[in-house]
Amino acid sequence: MAVPALEQPADWTEPGAHPVAPGVHRIPLPLPVASLHAVNVYVIEDPGGLVVVDSGWAMPDTRRTLEGALRLLGHRLDDVAQFLVTHAHWDHYSQALALREEFGTRVRIGRGERHSLEAFDVSKGLHPRQVELLRRCGAFQIADEIAALGVRPEERDLPHTLPDAWLDDGERVALTRRGLDVFATPGHTRGHVVLRDAAAGLLFAGDHVLPHITPSIGLETEPEPKPLRSYLASLRLVRDMPDTLLLPAHGPVAPSTRTRVEELLRHHEERLDVAAGQVRAGRSTAFEVAAAMPWTRRRRTLDDLDVFSRMLAVLEIDAHLDVLADQGVLDVSEDGGVRRYAVRP
Repeated sequence: MAVPALEQPADWTEPGAHPVAPGVHRIPLPLPVASLHAVNVYVIEDPGGLVVVDSGWAMPDTRRTLEGALRLLGHRLDDVAQFLVTHAHWDHYSQALALREEFGTRVRIGRGERHSLEAFDVSKGLHPRQVELLRRCGAFQIADEIAALGVRPEERDLPHTLPDAWLDDGERVALTRRGLDVFATPGHTRGHVVLRDAAAGLLFAGDHVLPHITPSIGLETEPEPKPLRSYLASLRLVRDMPDTLLLPAHGPVAPSTRTRVEELLRHHEERLDVAAGQVRAGRSTAFEVAAAMPWTRRRRTLDDLDVFSRMLAVLEIDAHLDVLADQGVLDVSEDGGVRRYAVRP
């Protein structure tokens, strides 16, 4: 069992600089995405300068909140020596780039994110690849709705340039008082990494392991072909490590990373079973299977979800059906650009 966290507020989104271990503080930052509530960044105090894991969404409220929390610790924004970013989603990466422009702060991110960072073009819309995949899933109406979504002002001008350097799997980031081991954990994005402080019993988990929600899979400009297969392998990688305190990007600190990983693995096993059952019942596309399944803890129908959530649901089922085909449970064929699944004889 991992070491217990230092005392945390009952509401994990409460602003401030909350200690999770000696020399490490959690700072929740606001987001323009109501469903996620906030994003945690983690400040590591080091004689060589502050190290911040993840950075928040580049917007004025986020900057002010981070600046105020650092002030509580006796620091300023220009005391941050480097940002270590778990993945390239805007709520983790964009503020690091904005502060780099102002202060010259060093920014590093997993090498696998290069594919999506180099391919991103706001003029093509926010989710061009997902539109293609939705049509392959038979979800034509959802695809059209996603394609028609405009780019909001808070998204259009966000920085999305390359980092100063990459984080590589197996690398050790040597700080003055601690070392952070880098592990590639593809799935949520193809370049996602987690950072492990073995001596202190801490895992900076980003969105790979979240305490209350199941991370989305492959939502990026250039997703890999089999994101769920990669995600499950990444979960097993973390499960097999010595247990640590879970420091997630969304949600409260949790005492055991391994316990939550086991829950996530069970969840996906259950979804694989349900998806296979829907194919046995005659559904053949990812859209048809997703439409027949319950969603969220409230067991809502697909039609009850907003269009963004419907997109995530269909693509999640597509990823599960891919895994079932890899396992030999299902056969897959293509008809008119739509992938169709059937139970293997």
